Amino acid sequence: MNISLFITFAILIFACYLGVSARKGKEMNMEQWAVGGRSFGSLTIFFILAGEMFTTFTFLGASGMAYGVGMPAVYAFNCFYFIVAYWMLPPIWKYAKKHNVMSQADFYEKKYKSVGLGVVVAIIGVIASVSYLVMQFVGLGIIVSASSYGSISSGLAVVLSGLLVTVYVTISGMHGSAWTAIFKDILILGVIIFMGVYFPFHYYGGFKPMFQAIESVHPEMLLFPAEGLSITWFVTTSIMIALAFYLFPHMQTGVFSSKSAKALRWNAASMPIYQLIIVFSVFIGFAAVLQVPGLNDPDMSIFKLAQGAFPPWFVGLVGGAGALAALVPSSIVLLSSATLLSKNIFKVWRPKTTDQQLGRLSRLLVPILVVIAIFFALNESKLIGLIYIMVYSIIVQLFPALFFSLLKKNPITKIGAFAGMIVGVILVIYSTVTDTTLATLYPNLPSMIKDFDMGLLIMIINFVVTYVVGVSTEKNFNKETDGNLEKYQQVKG
Repeated sequence: MNISLFITFAILIFACYLGVSARKGKEMNMEQWAVGGRSFGSLTIFFILAGEMFTTFTFLGASGMAYGVGMPAVYAFNCFYFIVAYWMLPPIWKYAKKHNVMSQADFYEKKYKSVGLGVVVAIIGVIASVSYLVMQFVGLGIIVSASSYGSISSGLAVVLSGLLVTVYVTISGMHGSAWTAIFKDILILGVIIFMGVYFPFHYYGGFKPMFQAIESVHPEMLLFPAEGLSITWFVTTSIMIALAFYLFPHMQTGVFSSKSAKALRWNAASMPIYQLIIVFSVFIGFAAVLQVPGLNDPDMSIFKLAQGAFPPWFVGLVGGAGALAALVPSSIVLLSSATLLSKNIFKVWRPKTTDQQLGRLSRLLVPILVVIAIFFALNESKLIGLIYIMVYSIIVQLFPALFFSLLKKNPITKIGAFAGMIVGVILVIYSTVTDTTLATLYPNLPSMIKDFDMGLLIMIINFVVTYVVGVSTEKNFNKETDGNLEKYQQVKG
């Protein structure tokens, strides 16, 4: 085993040790395992939510997009979602605290008094989560294989990493993810900031000379193209991602784990500064444009630079940081997905299931979800940045129903919420599978219109469907008492 691979795996094993140690002194009931007993203060929540922000996309995808397409990669530096979070997360947390909500589907189920809607939300959440998990495992394969200088295949790296995350998620739950998130963020901050400054100065003499050198050879990379990844695409994609960011089940799990609404507002106000790390990741991608030209896989640009400039032990450190960028988000995604499947789907089918039984089932579901994600990761060839956008397009379809539920008087019914979600998800899947965009449908439209992000456009259609169907069914359903829900809640206790 070379020194680079040894250091990468040493970091992963230490992270696993931290995760397993986190359960000491705690009774791992369902609430402790799923949401950490709602005991995390501002600092811990900061690292958990930041840990979800900095994933393999931040580590590989942002630099890979900068290398591959240039200026459009700056869409990754998006602070708009913190404005959304400042206003949206506190009322969600307060409602969750009052009604003992432990999963995203619980929230919708209780807001709309509909078990069926909770099941639909759980299914959508699991679909998005598994896709998100695939993205992390694809990144893990690239990272571990690159840090080993090719001595370990990306497929084997994915399998080994899947085993590690399964062990510590199953044993420690949310507590393990929180401890590991702190270690991971400190390491990534140091590695990315250092390389983001070092490469431009080492190869070009500074940031300004680097961009001047790129402009002289590839001036198009420093501008948004007139069509495709244009300004319209940049603005609409940024809005779509901002609205979707906190809608992922694992992000909601982090929110529910907070001790107070104040902690969430503090995080929303402070995280834009923390997100500056993405700028350094983009700098790394730009630095690689002239130094390692012609890469078939743009996501490899960060490692090609590192291998050419640093000794193997440092490449191992980079690999370890990158692996944690996948491992920590993966652990929280697994937690939330397992909770959704057990609590919001299985218990609907078997309402007499006890919390103790649900806890055991949730742990059993973790390795099953890992196997599914590994299967798709081994057969996934799309660029990480493209997977990232597709996943957000799916989960943002939950936003219209959430938006209406937070109003003082919700004007829509569960039927409207259900209709909007189903229409939205079907359209996203169809457009993704068929590669349909406004540009393919209407190629003669001006680029200002045809480059509109499809995820956001479909969400707008979702809004219209949700409102129209919801308002039109209000008279019949708004005052209806859901007998099935009452019976279900009585069984749940």
